[in-house]
Amino acid sequence: MNFAFSEEQDQLREFVRGFLEEKSPEQAVREQMATERGYDPEVWSQMAEQMGLQAIAIPEEYGGQGFSFVELSIVLEEMGRALLCAPYFSSVVLAANTLLLSGDEEAKKAHLPGIASGETIATLALTEENGRWDESGVTMQATAAGEGWALDGVKSYVLDGHTADLVLTAARTDAGVSLFAVAGDAEGLTRTPLSTMDQTRKQARLEFAGTPATLIGTEGEGWSVLERVLDLAAVALAAEQVGGAQKCLEMSVEYAKVRVQFGRPIGSFQAIKHKCADMLLEVESAKSAAYYGAWCAAEMNDELPQVASLAKSYCSEAYFHAAAENIQIHGGIGFTWEHPAHLYFKRAKSSELLFGDPAYHRELLAQRIGI
Repeated sequence: MNFAFSEEQDQLREFVRGFLEEKSPEQAVREQMATERGYDPEVWSQMAEQMGLQAIAIPEEYGGQGFSFVELSIVLEEMGRALLCAPYFSSVVLAANTLLLSGDEEAKKAHLPGIASGETIATLALTEENGRWDESGVTMQATAAGEGWALDGVKSYVLDGHTADLVLTAARTDAGVSLFAVAGDAEGLTRTPLSTMDQTRKQARLEFAGTPATLIGTEGEGWSVLERVLDLAAVALAAEQVGGAQKCLEMSVEYAKVRVQFGRPIGSFQAIKHKCADMLLEVESAKSAAYYGAWCAAEMNDELPQVASLAKSYCSEAYFHAAAENIQIHGGIGFTWEHPAHLYFKRAKSSELLFGDPAYHRELLAQRIGI
């Protein structure tokens, strides 16, 4: 078993990093943060047409490139490093994987080509105002209406929910949790952008009032699909967190070399050396966890549930610690709005809570390995 990246994978990382350095510098991130939409449609189109990033992990039969989760994780790691503002995670990780795992061939053919081409922005509406990520948290009701279904209830913390063209929604029928496709402009759907700490990843509150929906997959079997989607999302987010943590480490080391205090670079002081060494250890360990998770996701093997929780809990804490230490090493300038350190700190905190915090995933891991 070889966990080294291939030459082609290294080239993919190089191409994506070069593209994002040009299209997602700090100034662009700050500009898109300030908009309600939260992304640049021109860059989104370039990602699809020039780089094929939206199509990377979608099978060729649905208009994708047919690469594995490993390649997707490389792309996500670079996006986390650049703090890219785009509905990529919601469309490519959440929505596309929900469709792929649903077993609904008709739904795959209807929606995946649009996601792969970048023409369709999609998301998954799972969490409600109770903030739970488990099956019991899904209380929204779906009732049969003619040949289709109608949804009533509220979904919150929906990534890119206010701009999505397609909203895959979890709701309960008499048979249990089921999945439904809802058009972004559907009648009875009210979408409200949320004011969040991390403005680089937009979230929304969606209110459904008799909103027409189409069943995806088998009625009552939605949670078995969502459980696997959440594992894949945890692994994907871990990869993104690793990219951000690595950037924080690089920023800290660079500043420690050039900032002079008492006639010496601050990197020569033992306290700063220890901070950087601890960050390096945690970032490298986080990479190991995230990369192993990506391999498990690509193989869809039996280890995925345990490794997903392990990677999510460890990478969350490593990223948050790196982002916090980055501010400490920068000192006064690190606390200011003008410095990018706070952007990574806020992304680290929001990512730590997304899909369940480290304590939640450690508990989940203990259950999954039978402790």
